[in-house]
Amino acid sequence: MSVDSWERARRILEDAHLAPDRLTGVRPLSGGTYNTVEELLLTDGTRYVLKTAPASTVPSLRYERRLLVSEVEFYRAAAGAGVPAPHVVAVGEEADVPHLLMTACPGEPWNGSVTEAERAPLRRELGRQLARLHTVTGPGYGYPSGALGPLAPDWRTAFTAMLEAILDDARYYMARLPRSVDQITYMLEAAYPALDEVTVPALVHFDLWDGNILLDRPSDGEVRIGGLIDGERMFWGDPLADFVSLALLGDIKKDEAFLAGYREAGGRAVFDTPARLRLALYRAYLYLIMLTETNPRAVDVDKERWVQAVVAPELVIALDEIQEEVS
Repeated sequence: MSVDSWERARRILEDAHLAPDRLTGVRPLSGGTYNTVEELLLTDGTRYVLKTAPASTVPSLRYERRLLVSEVEFYRAAAGAGVPAPHVVAVGEEADVPHLLMTACPGEPWNGSVTEAERAPLRRELGRQLARLHTVTGPGYGYPSGALGPLAPDWRTAFTAMLEAILDDARYYMARLPRSVDQITYMLEAAYPALDEVTVPALVHFDLWDGNILLDRPSDGEVRIGGLIDGERMFWGDPLADFVSLALLGDIKKDEAFLAGYREAGGRAVFDTPARLRLALYRAYLYLIMLTETNPRAVDVDKERWVQAVVAPELVIALDEIQEEVS
């Protein structure tokens, strides 16, 4: 921990009307790929999480501009829906670098320590929580950060703009894609009419892989979901889009416990032809992000090999599924 990091944490606590003299530790947290994340520990054991955006000169994808604005939107919406997530303490800028101070949720990221007996009840509860999140609606469609412009009046306009932005990024960063950008665009366009089925802009987290689901194991009770974190990639759109990261590189239809909980809480999960087309579009969008971000992130050789070996084929499968559904 540097002196600068310590002093900056003290200033941010003071600005948030929290006693800086109570700061007893600043610890970097791993797992993030864009913003810097630190845990602030106070003398009474209270923990806060400080997230800081990179400098404006750092290479990024177009949708990543002002990510913290979207994250604040997500946490405030989650609080209103009664879903466990961090609470926003303060938002600000220091030397033109945005930061977000929030409470820390109990628990650790979902990992291999979850037993078979624990898994089904947890996935069912996760389904119920997500259904509650999806009852929250926005004033329009798209990213609330404004990274890609104002919110759109319909989902097709918003989501096609999101796809166009990541494909522009792929061109700019010369991403290694399994098909040319023009071929991908042509194949995606066949599914665009299915986007018109979406008529309500719901809250979508879009990054609910296991690492962003915290599990709390209290000494006096059963394991439970402690919080849904890293809501920085949220947008207003189709609830179905959340099913992609929840079954990352897999098939959400096989997650019977999750779907049961989701439906119990009023969520709609029907996999007809328009829904399958939209799921393929959302999978393609996520895989395009994963393939393109390796260049501005300057990932190591092992990560690049993994993305090419695992993610690139999944993009092809999603594109082929679209062609099969519309043929």
